[in-house]
Amino acid sequence: MTRLPPFPLVSFGLLVLWLLLNQTASLGQFLIGCVIALFGGWTLTILQLPKARIRRPSTLLRLLGLVSLDILRSNIAVGRIILGFGRRQRKAGFVNIPLEMRNPYGLALLACIITATPGTLWVNFDAQKGSLMIHVLDLIDEGVWIRTIKGRYERRLLEIFE
Repeated sequence: MTRLPPFPLVSFGLLVLWLLLNQTASLGQFLIGCVIALFGGWTLTILQLPKARIRRPSTLLRLLGLVSLDILRSNIAVGRIILGFGRRQRKAGFVNIPLEMRNPYGLALLACIITATPGTLWVNFDAQKGSLMIHVLDLIDEGVWIRTIKGRYERRLLEIFE
């Protein structure tokens, strides 16, 4: 027999999110949240997602710390640009980065990392070529960005997911 919620952690998370968003734990909201949680879990079974296997959880934790520091540094750098410190000419631009990674969970996490970092944005991923295009607010050297994405993030994500 299959378990009632196919993804119990996702269903539980949806229930908690529903109750937090409604700021109440009344019986009515709890029941509505349970229906939404079950429906959300069943919807994920229709998508037929591949199994995610994290090979090195310690590398994932180190990556989380690294990304947190990068986000903090980027916030400061973008803040300085917005406030007008350093009056040099700024040039925004696009950078194409060849990626080895093909794991959908690794690519999704890389998209979150790049988009969550102020001053950068995931624009496009060409699965045929394995080419990622990002937009950079203050583009000085494309090579630095390619080395950063491949060396700091992709290498670790390959260790985690491949």
